[in-house]
Amino acid sequence: MKYQVGDEIVVLHTNEEGKVVELISDKMVMIEVRGVKFPSYMDQIDFPYFKRFTEKKAILQPKKEKKFIEDVRKEKAKPTEIQTAEGVWISLLPKFSVDEFGDEVVDLFKVHLVNKTSRAYTFVYEQEAQGEVSFELTNEITGFHDFYLHDIAFADLNDNPTLFVEFALVTPDKKKADFYETSLKLKGKQVFQKVEEMKQRNEPTISFKLFDNYPDKTFDNRPPVSANASKEYAAYEAKIARKNLEPARSVIDLHMEKLSDNWQHMSNFEILSMQLKEFEKWYHLAAAHQQQSLTVIHGVGSGKLRDEIHDILKTKKEVRYFINQYDHRFGYGATEIFFQY
Repeated sequence: MKYQVGDEIVVLHTNEEGKVVELISDKMVMIEVRGVKFPSYMDQIDFPYFKRFTEKKAILQPKKEKKFIEDVRKEKAKPTEIQTAEGVWISLLPKFSVDEFGDEVVDLFKVHLVNKTSRAYTFVYEQEAQGEVSFELTNEITGFHDFYLHDIAFADLNDNPTLFVEFALVTPDKKKADFYETSLKLKGKQVFQKVEEMKQRNEPTISFKLFDNYPDKTFDNRPPVSANASKEYAAYEAKIARKNLEPARSVIDLHMEKLSDNWQHMSNFEILSMQLKEFEKWYHLAAAHQQQSLTVIHGVGSGKLRDEIHDILKTKKEVRYFINQYDHRFGYGATEIFFQY
């Protein structure tokens, strides 16, 4: 390794001096320049000794003429630098190591919340996998700053973890929403592809945008309800309200021939969208009727529909667990869902 922690360095394109604070991989280090830490490739820095040796040093400095304060010309005010708002992002900084075959592999990702807007936010962050919260953090982030959240091991991406973030403004605004929720699902294969693209573009991180602008508040334009609302409108208990819902099913079949007569002329995307829409409909009806289980027949095929349904189920709080095992009726082409209330 060319550099060690604590080595003094100079950034080639800015000629600023700093030091190495962390070794990320055999090609990248974390450096600190004037109190700011950021990742850098090793070919973008060098030891400062050559720079110091070659700098011209004045042997005799001419004596400066004294100037009084009234003789000093006032400097013109420089316009302040304008920072462009680019939304709020989740950024993953991969940390590499070299395996026994000499290949560079990712050990973990350092997760940062990056605020590229002028507003300050409080946030609640959760990492969830297979229905369980594995990490949770509450804090705030100021405008045009980033916030280190935690590390995610590369192996944990096999569980397709979901990152949930709830935002609220530090300074309330009557025109803006009280809070805003968003989420990001990390899939191992997709993240690995982005890492390869990142290395080709010589970039230090991969980023995912959470939102561009904090949303406006939605106002209720319905007319106010009078004090005698109980006489004008009837209130129903949940048990009675369920009677007005469409009956739920214990088994649903998502084969296209069961859903449409003209499915042969549809694209793969249209077919998948219709199947998922049908699944969501019967899932919500089963949950509304507090059904104990639901069997979804999705077929075997390429497994795309099954995987999409399983990804949705992992985010549902009503799901206690689900299984996709051999059944004498459907083979491996069905998933059985068990609910909890």
